[in-house]
Amino acid sequence: MTLTVHELDEIERANASGLQPVAFVHGLWLLPNSWDRWRTYFEEAGFATIAPGWPDDPGTVEEANAAPDVFAGKGVGDIADHVEAVLERLTIKPAVVGHSFGGLLTQIVAGRGLSVASVAIDPAPFRGVLPLPVSALRSASPVLGNPANRHRAVPLTYEQFRYAFANVVDEAEAKELYDTYAVPGSGEPIFQAAAANFNPWSEAKVSSKNPARGPLLIVSGEHDHTVPWAIANAAYKRQRRNEGVTEIVEMAGRGHSLTIDSGWQEVASTALDFVRRFVG
Repeated sequence: MTLTVHELDEIERANASGLQPVAFVHGLWLLPNSWDRWRTYFEEAGFATIAPGWPDDPGTVEEANAAPDVFAGKGVGDIADHVEAVLERLTIKPAVVGHSFGGLLTQIVAGRGLSVASVAIDPAPFRGVLPLPVSALRSASPVLGNPANRHRAVPLTYEQFRYAFANVVDEAEAKELYDTYAVPGSGEPIFQAAAANFNPWSEAKVSSKNPARGPLLIVSGEHDHTVPWAIANAAYKRQRRNEGVTEIVEMAGRGHSLTIDSGWQEVASTALDFVRRFVG
């Protein structure tokens, strides 16, 4: 698995610090820079941080929007293996925090025994998570509406982003979030998650019973359209079969943009408090 120079530099910096590392994993339609404020917050609390990209992630939102095809064809298995390759190079087992599809990836690598504690925020569903609320289907419709999108990079229009991510913030903030963070996303993971319960070999699966999984917190935004409570709670019910600590919390009044909007610090504090209970 080829890592970028930037990822290798971040790994070297984290290892040289001797501090407990925390890895932040982004989801679809975002880049690693969506975690910049979180990283500062955790570093000020005494942690080393890294934010691995997905394979071939551009460095900036501007580069991503100028060359969207770079995202095409990236599936859950490819991305999870890339994240694993980053985590395995750390000399101290990290805590892992992920949002949306990054929340699914967080659970996948936790199920592989690669994290000391994990926080999955509004996580995309995996095999065995059955609810399909209407709002989740609508949020995914820009991709699922055309079967050819499976092998494409699909951008969201502002209106689609407003519904799927920024439904609880005001218009001015929603536009700012869209301009600052939104990039095209690979269609492949959406199709994989949608078909996971019909495909025994799906890459969108989690080893939820692995005793090496470690403590896990699932965070759900009360008004999230993309990953409503029904999906997050179904994931929690699957995960609580694990012998380790498994918890879920609902963030009142929050949507899918809860990691990047003006209320991000409340969510970051919730994640930090959980991680601190088990590491550091």
